[in-house]
Amino acid sequence: MYIENPKTKDSGILTAIPQTGRCPNNCKDCFFQSGRSYLEPLGENLPNLPLSNDFRIIRINDGNDSNIDRSVVESAAKQYKMYFFNTAIAVDLESFSGPVVLTVNPGEITDECFHKLLVIPANLMFVRFRVNSWNISLAREVVDYYTALRVPVVLTFMAYFEETIPSKYKDDYIFRKRTLNSYWAITTSAWRRIMAYFEDNPLVYSCGKIEGEKGTTLCSRCGNCIREYFNTIVRLDKGKQNGSSGKY
Repeated sequence: MYIENPKTKDSGILTAIPQTGRCPNNCKDCFFQSGRSYLEPLGENLPNLPLSNDFRIIRINDGNDSNIDRSVVESAAKQYKMYFFNTAIAVDLESFSGPVVLTVNPGEITDECFHKLLVIPANLMFVRFRVNSWNISLAREVVDYYTALRVPVVLTFMAYFEETIPSKYKDDYIFRKRTLNSYWAITTSAWRRIMAYFEDNPLVYSCGKIEGEKGTTLCSRCGNCIREYFNTIVRLDKGKQNGSSGKY
């Protein structure tokens, strides 16, 4: 039986995980790895694939990674009309059969560096940057690099189950419930301060309409993925009509 991700409820998006087991990327502070996923126990609830093949967009791999067991992932994707992939592995993105979102600073490199694509694949929907109060300089590098290439950047604000926040930045976080679980998560005032760095760049978005205790992380009030999915599909279609790859 399919289990809907409560975060994407009423958003026009359904999520899918074609693989079994935990993601081998093992990114720290990933809800899917932590035992707090809405799909626990994973051994009983994976794969998790919606039967729907209607008007909704299928987000493939809200847990795990679409660049792992790709033949399994692609086989599952082909049953749907509209879908996109999520990956943190910057390899062979152009070969995915649909649009793809790349997390550019996963796991151990979250605060250190980022995947810098030298060639932008035509099917890249946007890049996702895992942001916190202490990696803003890296966020600005990512934004400068990718938006200069006309690639949108979505800032996903990190939340921490354990209080591992540097003492200098503790006032930027509050222990609060997000979708299902409670975390040390960004305050609305800190979110506004960070987003202000990018307010004049039309290609930078927050994951969630307003973050913090005054906002919501529900996808139904965001729309980034739906907007950029269709932007990518239109770009790819124009490229086919023009006899090109639909490059940026």
